[in-house]
Amino acid sequence: MHERELRAFVSIAETGRMDHAAKCLGYSQPAVSYQIKCLEQALGTKLFVRDSTGARLTREGRMILPSARAMLSLFESIKSVAA
Repeated sequence: MHERELRAFVSIAETGRMDHAAKCLGYSQPAVSYQIKCLEQALGTKLFVRDSTGARLTREGRMILPSARAMLSLFESIKSVAA
């Protein structure tokens, strides 16, 4: 699990669309899709249901979201201490 994967996951969860998340993060849409694929493989579960209207969290995705947000907060805390 990497910070970029978690950022992509949280951004998609918040926007509901991979293309919007990619724009917010400054990544290409294929890069965001790849980050989610890697995260899903690492966790061994699907995090989103994708359709023509966007991406919705699965039950597992909803369960993981608070922890992902907490991890990103910890990353930010570490960066601020190190700066």
